[in-house]
Amino acid sequence: MPGRATVRDIAAETGVSIATVSRVLNQQGNVAPATRELVERAVERLGVRAPNPRGGSPKPVGGAVYLRCPYVLTDYFGLIVSSIAETLDRHGRRLVLNAGEATQHDQVLSKLPAQRDLAGAILILPPETSDELIQLRARRFPFVVVDPRTPLPRDIAAVSAAHFAGARQVTAHLLSLGHTRIGVIGGPSEWLASDARLGGHAAALADAGILPDSSLVRPIQPTTEHGHRAAAQLLDLPNRPTALIAFNDKAAVGALQAAATRNLSVPHDLSIAGFDDIDISRSTTPSLTTVRQPLQEMGRMAVSLLTRLLDRHEVEALHIELATELIIRNSTAAPR
Repeated sequence: MPGRATVRDIAAETGVSIATVSRVLNQQGNVAPATRELVERAVERLGVRAPNPRGGSPKPVGGAVYLRCPYVLTDYFGLIVSSIAETLDRHGRRLVLNAGEATQHDQVLSKLPAQRDLAGAILILPPETSDELIQLRARRFPFVVVDPRTPLPRDIAAVSAAHFAGARQVTAHLLSLGHTRIGVIGGPSEWLASDARLGGHAAALADAGILPDSSLVRPIQPTTEHGHRAAAQLLDLPNRPTALIAFNDKAAVGALQAAATRNLSVPHDLSIAGFDDIDISRSTTPSLTTVRQPLQEMGRMAVSLLTRLLDRHEVEALHIELATELIIRNSTAAPR
């Protein structure tokens, strides 16, 4: 159906009339905001590009959207950025991209409100402090944060995955297999997601009547190299863990490498789980059990939130967490 859906298909999907769908696609008025959003979400989901209005080109939409992602656009970040770019295109919005690790120290936020060609911004895991984001909000410049690095006030729009629930799921899975000594290769200690996932891990342990052990936790920068190093430290403990949970799939690959150099068979001698469900999780041997983050939907939701802010619609929920999903593959099993 993607790319071939008709107005009738969209009407059936949303339960609204064909005439209403047509008005939304042609950017006409007389449509309730909630109905317009329902139809637009269906259009995004079905992969349909809105048709040109009768009699000419699409109605121009004022102001570009500034997208800041100061990281290498591979895997995790690339999926989010691609989704945002595609969704903005369907909304008729121009994109101004600021990306790459070299841009991490650029002082860009304070300059955004003065750029008259910008309507708003989407900031992915922004390295700026909460105070800087609050100052930008105080200047009434519309923006949405994807995967906040630090806690944000309730009046700043943000989209993230359900980190607490995802971590709780994967720990509960390992506990159900019989693991009681579980090592955690966590993310940077100052990241909001790191705290949430440690909280989810601790909650699952508490459900099983097990106290968290801080000696089994290693915070790292989430890369394969750092994952290898942290896993090596945990596996060299006198009483090593029988399972490892990594902050992301890249760190989990590092853990697989550390296990291999110690002649530990995965999953027979050691279970390993990751987080994200990027392509590499399906390419390892064994394939990785992991927690799927809805990365593309996070991008689409960020655009939807920003569009509502730009249209001055009332938004009741500014902090949105999207559900994660545990994907069980071949890297986890019962301990010997």
